[in-house]
Amino acid sequence: MDKALQQNVASIARDTGELVLDHYRKHDFTVSDKADDSPVTSADIEASEFLTKALSRLTPDIPILSEEAIVPWQERRNWQRYWLIDPIDGTQEFIDGSGDFAIAIALVDRFEPVMGGIYWPTEAVYYQALRGQGAQRQAMGSATGQIRTDRIQVRRVADPREDELIIAVSRRQSQHKVSSRMNPNRQVKSLVTGSCSLKSCLVAEGSADCFLRVGPTGEWDTGAAQIIVQEAGGSLLSEHFQPVTYNRTASLANPNFMVLGDPRVDWMSVFPGAV
Repeated sequence: MDKALQQNVASIARDTGELVLDHYRKHDFTVSDKADDSPVTSADIEASEFLTKALSRLTPDIPILSEEAIVPWQERRNWQRYWLIDPIDGTQEFIDGSGDFAIAIALVDRFEPVMGGIYWPTEAVYYQALRGQGAQRQAMGSATGQIRTDRIQVRRVADPREDELIIAVSRRQSQHKVSSRMNPNRQVKSLVTGSCSLKSCLVAEGSADCFLRVGPTGEWDTGAAQIIVQEAGGSLLSEHFQPVTYNRTASLANPNFMVLGDPRVDWMSVFPGAV
């Protein structure tokens, strides 16, 4: 995989983030509801158009699927390689002003993500991964203004059978839906944050050990996160511990899914209600 392509995607993600951040800081956006009653803002639409144009210039031969510009199944069913983008992952967080939203870009090849980038605009932090080449976290130094790049890995717990686990949870997810799927005898500590992508990145960098999402999401919510988590040594699986794949059917809906860190943990015993 081309490192130059990865660097260009990082630049596009940051530029999109600055566009979104400007609207966020000025509260300069309108809000409406989609057909499924989920919110969408004018900033989502503008970011989608910006991303689509930038990626089209970068790779004219690779088609693009955005959450805000769904391509009909008859057109995309034979795609072997495409960009999968979420212009603002965590739109409700963007609207509510928590700062926990992200721009997510994935390159999908034969039903699996092979490159991913997730930019957190309010923190100026970028997560990225290439298949077979590891995952990194890039942060802008406040004093130097230089980008620092660190390789990231999931946290290795001292005792995989007994140690307390840190679970990333959403402000909006029903906690009962999560706790009812967990082993009540396993000690856990919650780490509350926003978008699906950012919770997945917390697992990838070792700030959290796991994340369970119960409820509606789309393939754009997991594409970039999946490759980043995998390259950091973890996994992103359905709640039935099956692989999550992309563009296999007309539906772009995800199953309930889990992001899991240390592979030495017996995750089936941690989430027995999810099997």
